[in-house]
Amino acid sequence: MGNTIGKMFSVTSFGSSHGKAVGAVIDGCPANLELSPEDIQKELDKRKPGTSGVTTPRKEEDKVQILSGIFEGKTDGTPITGIVYNNNQHSKDYSMFKNTPRPSHGDYGWMSKYGNYDYNGGGRGSGRITIGHVIAGAIAKKLLKTKNIEIVSQVVQIGDIMAHSNDFDTVKENVEKNSVRCGDLEAAKAMEELILAKKQEGDSIGGIVETVAVGVPAGLGEPVFERLDGDLARILMNINAVKGVEIGFGFDVATSSASEINDEYYIEDNEIYTSTNSSGGIIGGISNGMPIISRIAVKPTPSISKCQKTVNLEKMEAKEISIQGRHDPCICPRATIVAQSSVAIVLADHMIRSGYIHPSNLEI
Repeated sequence: MGNTIGKMFSVTSFGSSHGKAVGAVIDGCPANLELSPEDIQKELDKRKPGTSGVTTPRKEEDKVQILSGIFEGKTDGTPITGIVYNNNQHSKDYSMFKNTPRPSHGDYGWMSKYGNYDYNGGGRGSGRITIGHVIAGAIAKKLLKTKNIEIVSQVVQIGDIMAHSNDFDTVKENVEKNSVRCGDLEAAKAMEELILAKKQEGDSIGGIVETVAVGVPAGLGEPVFERLDGDLARILMNINAVKGVEIGFGFDVATSSASEINDEYYIEDNEIYTSTNSSGGIIGGISNGMPIISRIAVKPTPSISKCQKTVNLEKMEAKEISIQGRHDPCICPRATIVAQSSVAIVLADHMIRSGYIHPSNLEI
């Protein structure tokens, strides 16, 4: 199973939704990065469940424990292990799905591939597994901050409600002011109303999450199989419920002419910039020094209480199910921190690979 990503800064995810614990092992973080459990906890608090009406009511403290890799308040160059214990599992909520794959979940594929499948809460395929992404992302973001790189993610669309554009600092401030984690406070109100309406109907709704990284130097990425945008697309597409990834203008380039979207260069204070950023900060697979912009399309939570058709695999007969339990009426708000963490992991890896960050010791 593919549980590890990254070359120099690598992350191995472990655990399952209703198992004993979830977490990650991060290898390749240089020594002498100041790091505490609190640095990681503040990021985990942004994705933990039960914090508002637009998230699952499952209550988990999601308290991280660091088992290795930190000595006297700094990383020591060895693998960092972060673990979060599951304390509020309701596995009985899932017993009916032992031989009954839930529509638009990974159940049937997992059953077909492995046979021995933990159906409780989706097991290894649950969104709860993204705790490992956030643990690793918290470390990656702290590492990137030593080079003045910052990343922010926001919900820019829920259903047909779209946010208006704001500058980086405004978005960074506003996402902390609303439960939807949208940088446009007016749009956030309408988004929340739509999510809660779908929840009341026993349904769910999808949307789009945008991530912007500023301060990234030119020169990250390789020209063919390890392109920076390729690596970003890979990790973002690997987030649960993501069905599409865009960099820059994304699919809008298909209806554009080159004269409309080409990013022209100019010089200011002896630095090179582009007058537009339709390429999202990456051209030819390599960063060009402009903000890196990515978007993910997140599908509606497939666990809904409306009646749906499926089959009983043991009896090989049709069946109808209504999924109860505790589920997000919209995945997007909690997905923002996962997307942000994922982008940070890739950028940290490429910063080390490209020589911008020393691979062993930050003090060298």
